[in-house]
Amino acid sequence: MLSYRTALRRVAALGPHAISAASVALCLFLTVLAVKTPWAPLPRPVIAAAGLAGTGAVWFRGRWPVAVAVAGAGAYVLSGNPGPLLISLFSGAGTRFLALAAIGMAGFLAQQWVDGGRLGTDALIAAATATGATLAAGAYVTTRRELTRSLRERAERAETEQRLRHERARSAERGRIAREMHDVLAHKMTLISLHAGGLEVNASAGPERVEREAALIRVSAQEALEELRKILGMLRAGPGDDDGFPDLRRLVDSWVSAGGTVTLHGDIGTWPPATARAAHRLVQEGLTNAHKHARGAPVTVTATGSREDGVTIVVANGRSSQPSLETGAGVGLVGLAERFRLIGGTVRGGPDDAGGWRLEGRLPWHAADASPRESHDQDTAG
Repeated sequence: MLSYRTALRRVAALGPHAISAASVALCLFLTVLAVKTPWAPLPRPVIAAAGLAGTGAVWFRGRWPVAVAVAGAGAYVLSGNPGPLLISLFSGAGTRFLALAAIGMAGFLAQQWVDGGRLGTDALIAAATATGATLAAGAYVTTRRELTRSLRERAERAETEQRLRHERARSAERGRIAREMHDVLAHKMTLISLHAGGLEVNASAGPERVEREAALIRVSAQEALEELRKILGMLRAGPGDDDGFPDLRRLVDSWVSAGGTVTLHGDIGTWPPATARAAHRLVQEGLTNAHKHARGAPVTVTATGSREDGVTIVVANGRSSQPSLETGAGVGLVGLAERFRLIGGTVRGGPDDAGGWRLEGRLPWHAADASPRESHDQDTAG
């Protein structure tokens, strides 16, 4: 058999309407007993009418607790049925405590006066005990219900916030992967395109030239695959965790060997790894864009830096005599600017006075320790 606590929990789980229906049913049962016994010295029709009126009022105890308590007190005085008064006091204890206490005391004292014809200390103590115990129980249940509701809302809000954090983390991770993929694929594919273009223009080249260019294409493709594997392996560990040190001289030499006219001034061999890595990415983006939009134009890469003044990287290309075959979406520059912003640097790109293009990035010496800035100078119109 079910305990009374289990039964009450199951009724409470059904909702307020089920609780109201159960309360009305209980009061109706008590009214029947009050009429049958009877519980009051008044005629049975009066007892029945008063009990039914108090029973019907119980349904509205949540909306008008004071009025229902008054109706319950009247029903108790006339019928001897305490159900409507006790239920109204219990239900409204969390809202109108003092008013309900006064009504409860008046109802219990009036019923004892009608029943016995006199009032004494015992009647006063009994009325105060019944009223206080009912209100205390109602206040406890109401407080517990509100606390449970508050905890449930906090739990749901915490779940929602956690879900949003996870979504933001996934979105940030996708963006990070996309930037890394763009940096690697755009650079390597451009090199492969440059080698293949050389073969296409010099279709009558000898076997040695064809073999050399094919070998360079194969090496570039293998390097692209290797870098992609490295990126996929290190992205979860966080930026700056790979052990490879970016070699700016080797990057420039790979473009020179592919037929590009690239000149390097400066060296990043003594720079902090995080700063050197960001500079390497900027030079990659600058060389890739120069090949896309200024084919054949000479490119100059200038890298200077010191602990006091920070690091400055400039990739500048002259005016191209060949028309640009690609318009580009500016995604690479946007991603590059965001990368620099997160480590405390700035990126600026735009045409120069000679009709070429200049991409400039500035970084603090220890980029990994810099605080992100709220804004950065960026021009990706080209």
